[in-house]
Amino acid sequence: MSDMGIDTTMNIIEDLKKKVKENKIKEPEECRQLLIDSIKDQMRLEDSAYDFIDKKSVVLVIGVNGVGKTTSVGKLAASLKGQGKKVLLAAADTFRAGAIEQLKEWSNRAGVDIISQAEGADPAAVVYDAVAAAKARDVDVLLCDTAGRLHVDEDMMNELIEIKANVSVDQTILVVDSMTGQDAVNVASSFNEKVGIDGVILTKLDGDTRGGAALSIKAVTGKPILYVGMGEKLSDLEQFYPDRMASRILGMGDVLTLIEKAEAQLDADKAKAMEEKLKKAEFDFNDFLEYMGQIKNMGGISSIMSMMPGLSGQMKNVSIDDDEAEKNMRRTESIIYSMTKAERSNPDILNPSRKNRIARGAGVDIADVNRLVKQFEQMKKMMKQMPGMMKGAKKGRFKLPF
Repeated sequence: MSDMGIDTTMNIIEDLKKKVKENKIKEPEECRQLLIDSIKDQMRLEDSAYDFIDKKSVVLVIGVNGVGKTTSVGKLAASLKGQGKKVLLAAADTFRAGAIEQLKEWSNRAGVDIISQAEGADPAAVVYDAVAAAKARDVDVLLCDTAGRLHVDEDMMNELIEIKANVSVDQTILVVDSMTGQDAVNVASSFNEKVGIDGVILTKLDGDTRGGAALSIKAVTGKPILYVGMGEKLSDLEQFYPDRMASRILGMGDVLTLIEKAEAQLDADKAKAMEEKLKKAEFDFNDFLEYMGQIKNMGGISSIMSMMPGLSGQMKNVSIDDDEAEKNMRRTESIIYSMTKAERSNPDILNPSRKNRIARGAGVDIADVNRLVKQFEQMKKMMKQMPGMMKGAKKGRFKLPF
């Protein structure tokens, strides 16, 4: 709980001691459940936390530089559109070079419209025009991206105050980086005091951090964590659940979110068919392609492992480079797509001549093809012995099977 701050940690300990005494708790398991409940209660969301979604709303998204504001705006737009909402974006970050183009890219990915002006334009004017456009187009939620700013920069903070003075903002959401720990708490406190916030998006929870900052931010500002960012993909923004975060903070994983991700991405019939193939050792390169696609859709290897009970607490000792894994996946896909249908279905026919042809088609060295074939055979064995696959994981890099 090192990223929660001393005051918050001490408050939790005192609350736990009091409840243990009152309830005459003696068993460690009962004590642990009390701790979970205590953390969950302190992060509890009011019923009105997401009311802005269910009415015509202007949402101002703010924060310091580099925390993922623009990315979060794009993901939130996609999420709200998926809920049937009509969403419009406003590019009010007219200061940072490339910010407008970045938001336009996210608007295209999310499939929503955007209001923008020239670089260097008055941010308050951009938001004002966007509000008028939102009303004219009968938009449900207007999401306004703003420039990153230090909370100690009075001129930049006054810019936000000016925006809120010129238009009626229904929700001000602060984006903070969970990796910065106590600094994120200080930022949240300052923004809330100077500008006023209604909720928080906590980003980069796919990293090593357990998310203790979520508890401290709620304790210091009284404002709820609304969403958490779990990666760079469009779908990697999740609604905040106090019980799941409590488990994560205590290093117990987040199995409910993992199950939800799996259910959203995996077809039950396909999963059953895959299970039968594995039992009969009939797993081929077509299945391998589908398996890799499911891993990518679920947020990558490190994201999945961080949510698994028993593994989440070990992630600090296991370094997984998702960028390198993505690169390896693309190379692997290129090799497999260079195979014929017969070769994908029956890897045993891959003789040296066929491997040379595949290597030329994929633009790789034949050593890469040989390595993939060998790793594929190892993976078939590993998938059949899945329960024990992590027993040998020690400090250092976790070697991916592709």
